[in-house]
Amino acid sequence: MGNPIFTGAGVALVTPFCADGSINYDALAELVEFQIDNGTDAIIACGTTGEASTLTDDEQIEVIRCVVAQAGGRVPVIAGAGSNDTAHGVELCRRARLAGADALLLVTPYYNKTSQKGLVEHYTEMAKCVDLPIVLYNVPSRTGLNITAKTTQTLAKVENIVATKEASGNFSQIAEIAHLCGEDFDIYSGNDDQIVPVMALGGKGVISVLSNVAPRQTHDMAAKFLSGDVAGARKIQLDAMPLISALFSDVNPIPVKAAVNMMGLKAGGYRRPLTAMDEGAYRVLEEAMRAFGVI
Repeated sequence: MGNPIFTGAGVALVTPFCADGSINYDALAELVEFQIDNGTDAIIACGTTGEASTLTDDEQIEVIRCVVAQAGGRVPVIAGAGSNDTAHGVELCRRARLAGADALLLVTPYYNKTSQKGLVEHYTEMAKCVDLPIVLYNVPSRTGLNITAKTTQTLAKVENIVATKEASGNFSQIAEIAHLCGEDFDIYSGNDDQIVPVMALGGKGVISVLSNVAPRQTHDMAAKFLSGDVAGARKIQLDAMPLISALFSDVNPIPVKAAVNMMGLKAGGYRRPLTAMDEGAYRVLEEAMRAFGVI
């Protein structure tokens, strides 16, 4: 499908909630504006960080619609639309397209999982139902299922499967994907502590939790690498490590929503089974936020 969906730093945006647990659409629009004002290169709505697993289908589509409207074409909007049920995934893909998404992020089936053959059939069926670019989302720590490099190579032959978000942490696998799939298939880091290393293997950037609280710095990290300033990119990566660690000291998005609230933005609380951080971890996060200069 030609050019990358984006290069640089795409934010895996949190979904803000009101005190009663409903979605705070006014706050969502403000978060989108904050991201664009601070250099974010793409917005990913309704991913893991956006708590898509506890949104109803109608809520998920309305969040995507709100983000698309607020972004107004200034940056691409990538919509989480995956499922562990292929038929359900097809429905979400179609609805996300109608809501205005520029591309789709599709997680591997979870819990029931599948074989590598099943992955090929699952993704191919979802891909053929829409004319949007599709990003595979490989996160074995959450799903219990890895998309192998060979399977990625097979899926890359589907016209609109154009990229992968690799959160496997397996650099050997990422290198093999880059080798097998070539430069026309885009790789994004799915781990904030591995942005520069993945880009060194040919990655186009990151789909980032860190960008929720440090959009400018995350953008600059990727931009410096892409412009050839590897030392500058590496410095931002290493300086951010304590904050990245604190942002993953509890189940994502628990810490990052706490951090967004800490900045005076409105992320609100969580839907069960997620719950607030303990006080000790919160203080460590607060210290890391101060050290990195975001509060």
